[in-house]
Amino acid sequence: MPDRALFIQKIQQSYSSAEPHIYLGAGVLEQEIIADAKVNLPLRMMNRHGLVAGATGTGKTRTLQLIAEQLSDAGVPVFLLDVKGDLSGLNKAATINPKLEERAQKLGMAYAPTGFPVELYSLSGKLGAPMRATVLEFGPILLSKIFELNDIQTGTLSVVFKYADDKKLPLVDLNDMKKVLTYLADGPGKEEIKDSYGKISTATSGTILRKIAALEQQGVGSIFGEPSFDIDDLFERIDGKGVISLLNISDVQSQPAVYSTFLLSLLVEIYQSMPEAGDLDKPKLVFFFDEAHLLFKDAPKAFLEQIEQVIRLIRSKGIGVFFCTQSPMDIPESVLAQLGNRVQHALRAFTPNDADKLRKTVKTYPRSEFYEIDKALTSMGIGQALITVLNEKGIPTEVAITHLVPPRSVMGPLPENEFRNLYLSSDFYRKYEKTVDPLSAHEILTERLNNQRVETSQQIPTTQSSRSAKQEKGMVEQALTSSVGRQIGRELVRGVFGMLFGKKR
Repeated sequence: MPDRALFIQKIQQSYSSAEPHIYLGAGVLEQEIIADAKVNLPLRMMNRHGLVAGATGTGKTRTLQLIAEQLSDAGVPVFLLDVKGDLSGLNKAATINPKLEERAQKLGMAYAPTGFPVELYSLSGKLGAPMRATVLEFGPILLSKIFELNDIQTGTLSVVFKYADDKKLPLVDLNDMKKVLTYLADGPGKEEIKDSYGKISTATSGTILRKIAALEQQGVGSIFGEPSFDIDDLFERIDGKGVISLLNISDVQSQPAVYSTFLLSLLVEIYQSMPEAGDLDKPKLVFFFDEAHLLFKDAPKAFLEQIEQVIRLIRSKGIGVFFCTQSPMDIPESVLAQLGNRVQHALRAFTPNDADKLRKTVKTYPRSEFYEIDKALTSMGIGQALITVLNEKGIPTEVAITHLVPPRSVMGPLPENEFRNLYLSSDFYRKYEKTVDPLSAHEILTERLNNQRVETSQQIPTTQSSRSAKQEKGMVEQALTSSVGRQIGRELVRGVFGMLFGKKR
């Protein structure tokens, strides 16, 4: 039988709480919750990234909630993907009941329900302030992942972006993308680009156009447009508390490629835009990437290498990233190796594949003199997790089965009327509510084609033809005064995944 006193001693030594921290819970030994064996996650180490994993129904969502609450208390903004739409309760204080009080007492804590500042966002715009990006900002590689294009089709999309960049044609929404693609594949532009960019086949352009049409029919084409989301809005604080930004995707769950890629685009923009910060006492932002397996599914090697680079380097910008998924094996080894903080809920071993994942997961944890890791992973109850994190010195802590603290806010969604009032009263909802249709590639090329038709049919004299060219030039200049136009009005630099560099923040 494990030595109880030795267990308490090692946990206390391993999870020192001398610095500001997240209190995760108390250690469990032989089914006993030991309040003296407190398990803490130092705020200083939150930008070393982490993993929250476990089978469905084992408590991952509530773990995200309790960590988000304490980060908010510490003045750290949080971004969370709300997959099922049941995290909006973070805004409202929980109701005290005997079970919660008993659980808090066992963990040696005073339970004080409270709500937290929450901003609600939505890709469809129906469940919160709309989150958008312009096609120009998104870049060809991430767009190709949404469309599930092959290498040849991705190359064609890159040509479209290169042409638009060179000719200063703002790509704002999918209408702009369709117009430029058609112009280069089947219009006058096909001869124009032959020598400099190469020919675009009609078959390839047709495939891409069908992919775009399918996205529009599924109701998520609106994520491309203006005003695009400003990542500065993720760094808000209210009365000293970090704002918890929730992206509700409950109405677009059937489009995993869309929302997982959009999340990655936000993360990459943060990476490209934020200045170096060095070692901070607490992170500037913690980004929770739920349903993380969708990001890596069927991703080519080059794509995975780019993700690994972002995760490796973004911590120096003061940003922490936590991946949430069912099994650690859902995360590529090169990324998993960078996740120093682990919260592992129970795993199931009902099938041979489950058993294989369990064996591999066990190998990712240090040996323990108090637990048989394989048995622990399959026997933990709801609200318990196997935890190891990095202490203040960056050293992995002793593995501990932990009984997690209860969230202090409502564990579930807000009532519908309160939910609507929350996002409709938000300044960010008013900021992003209405779509803006600036002068962009679609209008410029339409004008060009109209002028060419008139010149061909009427054989307009040179002076009038010159006037048409001046009109088009004026349209381009007008387009360049828009927000997206100003981005392409300077020398373009495309970084990771071909995304456009933003301003330094």
